Amino acid sequence: MDHPYDIVIGLEIHVQLQTESKMFSWCGTEFGLPPNTQCDPVSLGLPGTLPVMNGKAFELALKTAVALHATITPFTKWDRKNYYYPDLPKNYQISQYDLPFSTGGWLDIPTRKDGGGGGRCALTRVHLEEDTGKLTHAAGGYSEVDLNRAGIPLLEIVSEPEIRSPADARGCLEELRLTLRYLGVSDCEMQEGSLRCDANVNLHIHKDGTTIATPIVEIKNLNSFRAVEKALHHEAERQYKKWLDDGKTIKDAPKTTRGWNDVEEVTKPQREKETAADYRYFPEPDLVPVVVDEPWLERVRASIGELPAARRQRFEASYGLSPYDANVLVEQGQDVADYFDEVAGATGESKLASNWIQQDVLRTIKEKKQAIADFPVKPDGLADLINRVKRGELNTNQGREVLGRMIQTGDPAEVIIAMGGYKMVSDRDSIAAAVDAAIAANPQALEDLKKGKKKPDAVKGFLRGQVMKQTGGKANPALVGELLEAKLAALEA
Repeated sequence: MDHPYDIVIGLEIHVQLQTESKMFSWCGTEFGLPPNTQCDPVSLGLPGTLPVMNGKAFELALKTAVALHATITPFTKWDRKNYYYPDLPKNYQISQYDLPFSTGGWLDIPTRKDGGGGGRCALTRVHLEEDTGKLTHAAGGYSEVDLNRAGIPLLEIVSEPEIRSPADARGCLEELRLTLRYLGVSDCEMQEGSLRCDANVNLHIHKDGTTIATPIVEIKNLNSFRAVEKALHHEAERQYKKWLDDGKTIKDAPKTTRGWNDVEEVTKPQREKETAADYRYFPEPDLVPVVVDEPWLERVRASIGELPAARRQRFEASYGLSPYDANVLVEQGQDVADYFDEVAGATGESKLASNWIQQDVLRTIKEKKQAIADFPVKPDGLADLINRVKRGELNTNQGREVLGRMIQTGDPAEVIIAMGGYKMVSDRDSIAAAVDAAIAANPQALEDLKKGKKKPDAVKGFLRGQVMKQTGGKANPALVGELLEAKLAALEA
């Protein structure tokens, strides 16, 4: 549907880093503990406490920024962001303001099946800060405060307001999550709050040769990729209708925040947004600045493996996979992509390896809700089975039966084949006899073929199935097709 406006979207993404302790104290970061049981004097903001920077958190943040092509600032400091809120015990948050440790950067958005995507999401900055606590608004007008999350290391990734569709915003988030998981810096579980996103959106409305910008709205409470996409669609339509009603532009109204209601699928007003001046930023006096030198950066660069975008390109270029197949394998995670690499390398048949993994392996681990590391058939075992099918020891159907038994028992293909009597029949005389028997038992099929009542491929497919049935599914499919074609051609002559 065409609209007389462009949607302008910027994302603010908060990522919880995978550390064992909080950003500025020794306290743990385990998820799911009873409220207020994972606290310490520093995260509670008790008088006389002093913060100490978590070195691993900074290292993980640096690794992320380098992977996202950001410019690393050699000298960076910490700042106090002052505001009062019940889940912020110190009444300030330690963050970074005018000297973040990185600026710029970008992330490529993969092309979608519908042809969309494929653009580049430019980044404004990547910086570090500590998380706040959590407020739960209970029945009866009460709010409960849980400070377990207060002080947990957060990476804030801010995009430029250049995203032009809700689908691209979702694609950017999904690719970012995948990249962060490949890097090993976060588990990015949205349901646990380790990946959170706020979306800033307004419209550029085209009228009489001019562009009119609507007031900016920040959407909060986005707890899934689906919610991000739906909320942005809804907010764009709401803003356009509101502009038609009151005509207010970005110059007439301040930035506001609205919360997404996932049940009603609407955004609801929350408050006007503070400006930088409202936060009264000033340098954090209890923390020393951080200096990032070139040897440190080189060590970080060396620790970054092959990222999703590069792996897709390699799978297409080296293995000849389609963009769709390459993306399916890569987006399942690094372990699945590694599994494919091993199977494809051991078989020399990348397309076959991709098909077996997508159709059998991924389906099984999804049904059993298990990780690929727990899948009982290891890459060398699947490669051995695929090679046996390639050599003609088994047909494809038999191979899949054997794989099913391998999954159930954990035995190698060799053992299951020997015990189960699996062996492909490639004897020409035996198969020719089965072809003759199938044609003799189904005269109507031959009649339909001669009179053109049914398509040739349909008739041949039916007869091929009858031959396979007679041979217990063990006949060589290629030989069945060859002998069936020859017999039908002779009968039609």
